[in-house]
Amino acid sequence: MRADASTGRPPARGMNASRAAAIWTALAVAALVLFVASLALGSIALSPLRVIDALLHARTSSSDVIDEIVLSLRLPRALAGFASGALLAMAGALLQVLLRNPLAEPYVLGVSGGAATFALGAMLVSMPWWSVDAAAFAGALLSILLVLGLARRELWRGEPQDASPRLLLTGAVIAAGWGALITLMLAVAPESRLRGMVFWLTGDLNGVATPWTALVALAVAFVFVVPVAPQLNVLLRGDAAAEALGVPVVRLRLCIYLVASLAAAAAVTTAGTIGFVGLVVPHVLRLAFGNDQRMLMPAAALGGGAAVMSADLIARTAIAPAQLPVGVITALIGVPVFLWMLLRRPR
Repeated sequence: MRADASTGRPPARGMNASRAAAIWTALAVAALVLFVASLALGSIALSPLRVIDALLHARTSSSDVIDEIVLSLRLPRALAGFASGALLAMAGALLQVLLRNPLAEPYVLGVSGGAATFALGAMLVSMPWWSVDAAAFAGALLSILLVLGLARRELWRGEPQDASPRLLLTGAVIAAGWGALITLMLAVAPESRLRGMVFWLTGDLNGVATPWTALVALAVAFVFVVPVAPQLNVLLRGDAAAEALGVPVVRLRLCIYLVASLAAAAAVTTAGTIGFVGLVVPHVLRLAFGNDQRMLMPAAALGGGAAVMSADLIARTAIAPAQLPVGVITALIGVPVFLWMLLRRPR
């Protein structure tokens, strides 16, 4: 039996439309429950009926404090959390297919490091919030161009091994460079801005007012990924086999990398640097349901969104009214989960 190229495990049982629909439905229901919980729970607990009533007043001008809490504070935060988690999980799943390496994710390739460096630089000079978002997006794009330029052969021409090691190493080195610049900026930052910079660096959804950028990016990525999912299944067999079966390998590789990187950039711009979502969520779904990309990509979007919403819910309620950074919660959960999966993996 041939082993799966991205996980090293034997392929799971076959996937059919009804089973895939059942998986998506279960994940969608879980995400919906977490979404309602995100709107209802916090420093002020609300009933689900009160939340629904506030949502029904969304198009009317209401001066009620509860309506304001739900519509102005919790709703944008929940939407931003879902979109950011979905983008990160899809980006991780795409990069793992592209490199045929289970450790590939946007943070390993330096995309989040570039976004964080430019955003922290904008915060350091007290630029407005929209400039911080624009700077984060510019930093992510610069990281993409650096990795593409320094390791372009591994994108345009696949290697015979199960991964593209030069691309991974290039991204890791660039990420280390961004990390050094981040440490330098934190060292010279004034006390008045240091706390906000650290929270954003570790992932923070507090104060998110415009989740629409991440939602639009998620829709664009989803529209691209779903039609090419069958080609991604073929690409896992290797470049030679994919080309023999008529898959445009060069164009597909470049498009995958660009979509994954831009999805990660949109997530970082919205929510800061939230780690482990793009690494752990695709692994959990593969272990549970198999590695058919037609099922996995929509499932990764739903699972990633649910994961970040649940982490944000814990961050808001664990020591309420104080709040924790979302990235701390994802790391505390993601590290033991990933170690457990690594230890139970067959040799």
